[in-house]
Amino acid sequence: MYPKTQHPPVFASMMTSKLLLLVCYVSLLCFVSSSSLSSELSGKSQPSSSKVSLGLYYESLCPYCSSFIVNHLTKLFEDGLISIVDLHLSPWGNSKLRSDNVTVLCQHGAYECFLDTVEACAIDVWPELRDHFPFIYCVESLVIEHKYKKWETCYEKLNLSSKPVADCLSSGHGKELQLQYAAETSALEPPHKYVPWVVVDGQPLYEDYENFISYICKAYKGNKVPSACAKYSSIRSLKVNRFPIVCRKGVNTMWELLERTKTSLLSYFTGLL
Repeated sequence: MYPKTQHPPVFASMMTSKLLLLVCYVSLLCFVSSSSLSSELSGKSQPSSSKVSLGLYYESLCPYCSSFIVNHLTKLFEDGLISIVDLHLSPWGNSKLRSDNVTVLCQHGAYECFLDTVEACAIDVWPELRDHFPFIYCVESLVIEHKYKKWETCYEKLNLSSKPVADCLSSGHGKELQLQYAAETSALEPPHKYVPWVVVDGQPLYEDYENFISYICKAYKGNKVPSACAKYSSIRSLKVNRFPIVCRKGVNTMWELLERTKTSLLSYFTGLL
């Protein structure tokens, strides 16, 4: 029997394989992007103005955010879908600032504040999607495995230097980034109610966020429609009777306690399979 905080080796191997596959996907995407000169010369380049904006407002230790990043957001790299999307990640979520506008309170504790800052630094020091998204994917995979305190292993897995993020954290720049994401999240209209909070071209998807690809395809007004959109030709209304798979605002509420207990039990039994 495996301990509750661990998954069988087979599961861990599957997660590692999936990470490597993601890196290959993103690297291939960037290779194609770097080879866009011939497309530009032939008049077939994709204007950035025709891309659909996709914003994810999240927090690092919300289990539903982790699940969305690892199991759903990666679909952007299938069938050319990322070519029509401008992806923006905002690691702040339901965190709060005290009245001093400096002290941060995070919904899932101090370590979540730290990991939010780590991911903010990663986005800042590696602004290219091909660099920061695999790193964030790796960290959030460890969250799912309840091994998030081993987040530094992602440097080795992805052959990345730890120095840029370490410098960002030690210099205080990470704190500045936190405050920037706080202001950005606070300025959302309509205001976010929970996380993950997914926004397509300025419109929140609410609890239908897992169906984000349908909304992207509907919002896209360009001529070169990715083949992925054929799979999501129409937006389906949310008509599922289930617990909302979100982390709502507020700390230490009974609702959050029930959600965390339910998620822990589901993760535990999944690990036994």
